[in-house]
Amino acid sequence: MLPAQNRCRPGLRPPWDPVDAGRGVTACVRVFGRPGSRPKTLTPVLAAGDHARMSDSRDSMTGTTAVQAQVLAGHGRFLIAAAARAPSVHNTQPWRFRVSPDVVELWSDPQRKLRADPSGREMLISCGAALFGLRLAIRSLGYLPVTELLPDPAQLRLLARVRTGAAAPANGLERRMLDAVPHRHTHRGPFAPGPLPHGLLAGLQHDALAEGATLALVTGGLAYDRLERITAAAARRGDLNPRARAEIRRWTRTAASMARDGIPATALASRTGRPPGRLPQRDFDLDRGIARLPSGGAPPPATAVLLTPGDRRADWLRAGQALYRLLLHAASQRLFASLHTQPLEDTATRGLISSQLALPGHPQMLLQLGPATTASATGRRLPGEPDSP
Repeated sequence: MLPAQNRCRPGLRPPWDPVDAGRGVTACVRVFGRPGSRPKTLTPVLAAGDHARMSDSRDSMTGTTAVQAQVLAGHGRFLIAAAARAPSVHNTQPWRFRVSPDVVELWSDPQRKLRADPSGREMLISCGAALFGLRLAIRSLGYLPVTELLPDPAQLRLLARVRTGAAAPANGLERRMLDAVPHRHTHRGPFAPGPLPHGLLAGLQHDALAEGATLALVTGGLAYDRLERITAAAARRGDLNPRARAEIRRWTRTAASMARDGIPATALASRTGRPPGRLPQRDFDLDRGIARLPSGGAPPPATAVLLTPGDRRADWLRAGQALYRLLLHAASQRLFASLHTQPLEDTATRGLISSQLALPGHPQMLLQLGPATTASATGRRLPGEPDSP
């Protein structure tokens, strides 16, 4: 590993090309759904070492040097490209960045918001994921990021300002997560058989806690049956909604498309069958025959719900950061997740999931996790010059 001050100098390519890549602990585990038992609580204390904080808790830039202030401007293209590899609903990439010598600003792009997302919840979760990607990229340069959420109430589109804090080398997990950025992808195809590595789920729950969220694991039994029934009913309603179908057509791409946003055919699965243990997925194909992933596969080893204590804009941004953090941690071990957003588009369904499963918070994402080999990362828009909101 290069010394922090020598990594990613201006004029050098990063260790991976975020644009080209798009082409081609021991801890208690909190589990929901064990028959006859109450949920076990994950102690909200981060493990040492690789699960240490990745942010500077200071509220200002006091004490930072002129060299640190120039780090952001000198690496603007790399930082934006790394952040833009984040997951987003329908791969809409609803974010913009503005880079200056001492700060990177993250702005939302409402033109890329889904019609089924009137409050902007999914848009902000997506932007929160990009924010974590930005923070991780700053860590790769050898600094702790200083993050200010929702800094200006008069500018609702301005979601965060990020500066460099104290110099500190990235730890082992952060380096592994950065290496996983190019191949991390939302998985819609079949899962391969095989268990999860020992201790991984506890590590992912620590990731969520570190970002102010909770990852609740749902095992087989009554809790999973309830979740499956709720999501299946939501999927049926969504699949019949003409506006939702029109939006799917807008954001799905054929195999011949050269677009760098939306979901390509190579990331879509046919709906010829749903294996046991798999939650219903949104129908992206719509009988067009464009999906290129097979169906079937092994049951996913883990099902989880990502929760936040509140349900406001800051909570949605924290949910996105927690989501991307745990997805990169999993991808560092070649494990990928299918993300289920359709059931959570309806406020009543979100409340039903929370009450029926006795969850301690507001559901922000449903995911199923396992090994997979059938898909690659999707494309991203070119970073180009920093965007102006």
